[in-house]
Amino acid sequence: MTRIGIPIVISAASGTGKTSLCQRLLNTLTQTARSISYTTRPPRGHETNGRDYHFVAETEFRRMIEANEFIEWAQVFGNHYGTGLKAVQKQLEGGVDVLLDIDVQGGAQIRDRLPDALLIFLLPPSMDELRRRLVNRAEDAPEIIESRLAKARDEIAQSDRYDYLVVNDDFDQAALDLRAIVRAHRIGRNRPRALVETLLGRA
Repeated sequence: MTRIGIPIVISAASGTGKTSLCQRLLNTLTQTARSISYTTRPPRGHETNGRDYHFVAETEFRRMIEANEFIEWAQVFGNHYGTGLKAVQKQLEGGVDVLLDIDVQGGAQIRDRLPDALLIFLLPPSMDELRRRLVNRAEDAPEIIESRLAKARDEIAQSDRYDYLVVNDDFDQAALDLRAIVRAHRIGRNRPRALVETLLGRA
């Protein structure tokens, strides 16, 4: 029986530590790849086109929407983000689990289009700690930090749509929790079914 990959959606408010936890997950799991999103925002710091994001112009992003080339897309803080449909389909059909680091708007679209997707929401230990992390990151002006905190409350309110909630209070523990969730989901969805087919001589 051919293994079909699992779409793994991980969402979180800005400053929760999503990017670092996603990278740790990718480093500790086999048969897993990160979906590289398209965005209209400019690169930050050492971000590289094609590695961190596909950076495209607004006109190109609009063309891709009209051509139905996204499995999900959303507008966040004035910029557009989207996940390419063909690349994800190819990876899933090849038996690779695809990690989608996207916001709650995208998560809802993935749930509608890919009902078998695993959705995980990362929570900060408190709003005070989230504010501290955003301030220490030193990337945004005070008014932007306030808008991010307001958006964080809206996103956290939608976390009940997700299959699992993981609190990023201790980074190493949160990383272990994420890995355990994905491994358990893999076993529950793929391995026993394939073994039954083999035992019954149907594989």
